[in-house]
Amino acid sequence: MLKATLRSFLAHKGRLLLSALAVVLSVAFVAGSLIFSDTVTRTFDRLFASTAADVVVQPKEDLTSQIPSGVTATVPATLTERLKNVEGVAATHVDAAVQNLTVVDARNEPVGSTTGAPTIATNWETTDRSPVKLTSGHAPHGSDEALLDADTAEKKHVRIGDTLTVLARPGSFKVRIVGIATFTTTNPGAALVFLDTPTAQTKLLGKADAATSISVDAAKGVSDVQLKQRIAAELGSGTYDVKTADEQAKSDAADLGGFLDVIKYVMLGFAGIAVLVGVFLIVNTFSMLIAQRTRELGLLRALGADRRQVRRSVLTEALLLGLVGSTLGLAAGIGLAAGLIKLMGTFGMNLKSTEMVIGWATPVTAYVVGVGVTFLAAYLPARRAAGVSPMAALADAEIAGVGRPLKVRGVVGTVVGALGAAALVGCATSAKTASAASLLGLGVVLTLIATVIAGPLLVRPVIRVLGGAFPALFGPVGRMSQRNALRNPRRTGATAAALMVGLALVGGMSVASASMSASFDQQIDKTLGADFVVQNSNFLPFSQEVTDKVRATDGVGLVVRQRFTPVAVRLPDDKRVETTAAGYDNRLDDVAHITYTQGSTAAALADGGIAMDADFAKKHDVRIGSTVSVEFPAGRKTELKVAALTDQGGSDGFGTQGGLYLGIATVEKYVPGGQDSALYVNAGSGTGADRLRPRLERTLDPYPQVQVRDLADYKKLVHDQIAVLLYLVYALLGLAIVIAVLGVVNTLALSVVERTREIGLLRAIGLARRQLRRMIRLESVVIAVFGAVLGLALGLVWGVCVQQVLALQGMTALAIPWTTIVAVVVGSAVVGIVAALLPALRASRMNVLAAIAHE
Repeated sequence: MLKATLRSFLAHKGRLLLSALAVVLSVAFVAGSLIFSDTVTRTFDRLFASTAADVVVQPKEDLTSQIPSGVTATVPATLTERLKNVEGVAATHVDAAVQNLTVVDARNEPVGSTTGAPTIATNWETTDRSPVKLTSGHAPHGSDEALLDADTAEKKHVRIGDTLTVLARPGSFKVRIVGIATFTTTNPGAALVFLDTPTAQTKLLGKADAATSISVDAAKGVSDVQLKQRIAAELGSGTYDVKTADEQAKSDAADLGGFLDVIKYVMLGFAGIAVLVGVFLIVNTFSMLIAQRTRELGLLRALGADRRQVRRSVLTEALLLGLVGSTLGLAAGIGLAAGLIKLMGTFGMNLKSTEMVIGWATPVTAYVVGVGVTFLAAYLPARRAAGVSPMAALADAEIAGVGRPLKVRGVVGTVVGALGAAALVGCATSAKTASAASLLGLGVVLTLIATVIAGPLLVRPVIRVLGGAFPALFGPVGRMSQRNALRNPRRTGATAAALMVGLALVGGMSVASASMSASFDQQIDKTLGADFVVQNSNFLPFSQEVTDKVRATDGVGLVVRQRFTPVAVRLPDDKRVETTAAGYDNRLDDVAHITYTQGSTAAALADGGIAMDADFAKKHDVRIGSTVSVEFPAGRKTELKVAALTDQGGSDGFGTQGGLYLGIATVEKYVPGGQDSALYVNAGSGTGADRLRPRLERTLDPYPQVQVRDLADYKKLVHDQIAVLLYLVYALLGLAIVIAVLGVVNTLALSVVERTREIGLLRAIGLARRQLRRMIRLESVVIAVFGAVLGLALGLVWGVCVQQVLALQGMTALAIPWTTIVAVVVGSAVVGIVAALLPALRASRMNVLAAIAHE
């Protein structure tokens, strides 16, 4: 049996090739994502471990916020003198580093990464742990000299002697590049500007006695833990954060972890799609191979092979396929990881392929995925093979019993589909976001499973409709292509299911993204009343200098500032909620349309007042006039009265939990030194918005990080951000289509082999080569369009349910992108044509007499 199995596997290696490609793709994405993330993690662990000081003293981390306030937390630089006297301290260093700044060249072009990596300005302090070394020029001295890292200098064509402008929080200033510093470790992609320490303190932090942290070197024989304990005892508990090198490295790695997780999970998403779609391909391949080998399997039974041996033979073939596919997939994954490493190099993160990390978990996972998926996908066909009767050796027919499994499928599919539909109905009618999202996930999984199970039952009614015009348009060839697609509903359903999965995903996400865009458009139209919004391109705060310039621009009538700050609110139900509050100038009503259930803008912005979203207030037993305790950064606390409750259509006001906002004077009082995040600008009397815009753009020309946007620009910005998610979905769709095309090609190729004698007879009675190719292409098109119709129908239902979940967050508009849907259906027909090219060509080249004599 083993010899027969191996010969059978080698005899059908061409037919198994396409199935192996599905295994290769899925394993490659799994292995590639693991290798890449392990390599980046190991590289940065080394970087953080080698550059962290023995002990670091930092400002206390009390509140966190996803929306930055522009305030740089500092510690007194005089701590260095105090810490020098601590036993076991060898040396102390002042650190003055900021990221909330922009550096531009003489043409006002940004000098820094354009891919999201930060631009960092810091003081030049060389130690044996420095990640850079001076390779040309000299160290900076005085307020007008600076160093630039070599990677940024090369990319931006900056040379020694060039003048750059640093746009920092205290104000802008010019520096002359006097030297180039080269990374001795991995360049994380950031642009680094180095100043001398006094300049960094005064011009970056705004105070000569400030530091962002104090680095402490331990004396010989003193451990980091011992030194940390002594420093903490000297400074007192709760005043500062004191971390050892290991703790600091872990903290830095945790900050990087979010970025790595995004890449890892995106790639694993691709792997998941590849695995899911590949399962249909493998099941279909083995089912057809077994159907074509009925006589062979029957002969093995007649010669004495029992059911278990036949089943084991088929599963052994699957195991061999999985091993080959996993091995090739692992090799492809290594290549994919190397490509990602090079790709990150174009973004400025200079990783080395020679330091690629392949941990033991990567090959284990690769083989578990590849072999496991193939083995499971082949199990049902193997059971079917074991059921072949010895008498089948005397017949030339496929395995009987197609009708009964379809009846079972109908019952199971109906039950699972009913449960899935009930879950989706529950999602649409739920009033709580968490429960609605849970029901949505359950409904999506169940309806997908139900459609896959019951798909063959839908083949005959749907394809009769989709191919109904074929006889009229293409005559007997059209009629035969339609009947070929109907011949084996189970096979057609499995082939179409591979395409259905991808199109269901894209259909649902297209509806969700279109609804999100329409909802944001409604929200922007409803709330934004300013002629222009001045914002940083990456939504970071900007300096007071920008605000002053905008106010001084000719034709500006009104400027309302927006400033964010992290806060912790103690509510009447004794809940402590950490969120972000926004501060605004008076006359907010002139630039924004806010709906109040109680109170007014004037009351909310008055001294001691605060506004809150009405739904959030109701949830936490807050009423108009209630007093809440508000904690600001650095431990500053106050009591504020809830003077207004807003109704923002179910959303949390300005996009933050609780929809909290208050007067900007209150923010400045408790968070001094903050920066504005946005300016809402109206044109003055006698100046039209069309005349004001070019003036504002000229004013902001020296500040390339700041953009002027009107209502249409703001909408486009939101649409572009939503489109990023949609592009990812389209990429997943592309992968699913590639594997689905492989599935259609495989099915048609095996179907051509199966119908060799039939094709020979058709050719013998006059069917031309061109007609034969057209028949196979039409069969492929109707199968592909069938998958598209099922997928889009399922995706539309999912998309509507997603919109119902979004509606609980205020995104109430439902939009269906009909253009996208029509384009997908047309594209599916093209996919069917492409997939049929090779099988149709092969069929048309058959020798007529040899085909008639084929057994």
